[in-house]
Amino acid sequence: MNLVAAFADSVRKQPRKTALFWGEREYSYTELWTQTLSVSDHLRQQFGVRPGDRVGLWLKNCPEFVPSFFGALHAGAVIVPINNFLKAEEVAYIVDDAGIEVLTTDASLGAALHALTAARPSLKVLDVAKIDLEGNRDWSGEGGSLTGSAFVRALGSEPRSKSDSMAAERDLAVIIYTSGTTGRPKGAMLSHGNLLHNVESCRLVLATVPGDRFAVMLPMFHSYMLTVGLLLPLLVGGSVVLVKSLHPVRNAMQEIFQRQTTVLPAIPQFYRSMVNSPVHAPLPVRLFVSGAAPLPAQVLREFEAKFHTPLIEGYGLSEASPVVTKNPLDGTRKPGSIGLPIPNVQVSIQDDVGRELGANETGELCVRGGNVMLGYWKQPEETAKVMRNGWLLTGDIGYRDAEGYYFITDRKKDMLLVNGINVYPREIEEILYQLPGIREAAVIGKPDVRKGEQPVAFVACEEGAGLGEKAIQQFVRHHLADYKVPRRVVLMPALPRNATGKILKTVLRELPVSHSGKSE
Repeated sequence: MNLVAAFADSVRKQPRKTALFWGEREYSYTELWTQTLSVSDHLRQQFGVRPGDRVGLWLKNCPEFVPSFFGALHAGAVIVPINNFLKAEEVAYIVDDAGIEVLTTDASLGAALHALTAARPSLKVLDVAKIDLEGNRDWSGEGGSLTGSAFVRALGSEPRSKSDSMAAERDLAVIIYTSGTTGRPKGAMLSHGNLLHNVESCRLVLATVPGDRFAVMLPMFHSYMLTVGLLLPLLVGGSVVLVKSLHPVRNAMQEIFQRQTTVLPAIPQFYRSMVNSPVHAPLPVRLFVSGAAPLPAQVLREFEAKFHTPLIEGYGLSEASPVVTKNPLDGTRKPGSIGLPIPNVQVSIQDDVGRELGANETGELCVRGGNVMLGYWKQPEETAKVMRNGWLLTGDIGYRDAEGYYFITDRKKDMLLVNGINVYPREIEEILYQLPGIREAAVIGKPDVRKGEQPVAFVACEEGAGLGEKAIQQFVRHHLADYKVPRRVVLMPALPRNATGKILKTVLRELPVSHSGKSE
């Protein structure tokens, strides 16, 4: 079994069912399979792609993403999804590091694409706009459309995926480059089996059925959307609602209502916006899923009080395909907890020498299972740093309570030492989010001559909130020990974020902070 064969099974079972919604346009499973074969033929015949070659996938969210993804796999290639928010220089690093010779993209990336191709004239570019992906079935063979045997394979009752794509579960399928918050990004190598394992675990834990429709709003190049928003619905025979309009929130919700979406995976920032939006219950969505960044407990409480629908927080990382834990759909859900390990995945809390710790003992969260990556592309030394006795070391600090629920207290590199005492920024951030008027908050450590480090908070407030540094410090002091109170509170219009909404603490650490609590 491989990803192409799994997708072909969905095509075979319900060829006429709508697999993807895009505005008013609907794509059936057969159409997507047809397009998949078209991309595969182009890559092999016109670009000379052979099994194992790396093909870059640099696209904004669009219907073409799906056949471009499966088409490259069908041709035997390894896919490298690329962040479409990156500049040409950043993309060039990934192209060089992964050894990409063919880049699937389109002209919507404009200046960045031009700069990249100008700097690398040998790079072959497959423009998806030039392939017949809109169903204009001119079978004459002109204009890049399908002909002959490809037509038969596309519309026949039995997609012959097994003979077309012979990849095994252990074979490399995707290289996901980490966000590069520290140093150069690393390519996490995910096999067909890694991704199939994670899809099956997510199917079980989210009780996914063919009747489900998943809303996709986040970028599909991200591992979270790739697995949960794209592969999961398509491999179980469901549908993808690719949301065209994200702002304001009511526009996105209008599409979700129109298409009767049942599952919505998103990021905490979106759920905070929903709380403050004019949208009200009832909603067609049976389940909201929060991932890609920590969900403040206050946002969870406010969301469920307003919409009376489960908001399930989970946890994952690209190196684990990516989902690791989820709060249970049926059972106790604990605010602030990342939940329980998903089926067929093991999680433990370990100390620095690999000793497993008991309940309520704080250490590093470690993961083991079929979803764990093969390693980092061309970086065996970096791989060795994060693998120990079969366990993936996540770099996240946390603990397990007596009932087996896991909690993340912070990133290992973010933990502060104030007078030799561990201080976890997330604990402070959770308190800050409880203060009415605070929209965003992040806490980092700054060097201090006397105490080693001191916490500094960066805060963005709602318009007209009227909050100042002293009021915010006083609120935190009321809830936490004095040594945890931020020495400085820096007020900003908005906090820097990456493409998936994660606050970039590396950027905040570089900002000088004056004694007045302002960013200089």
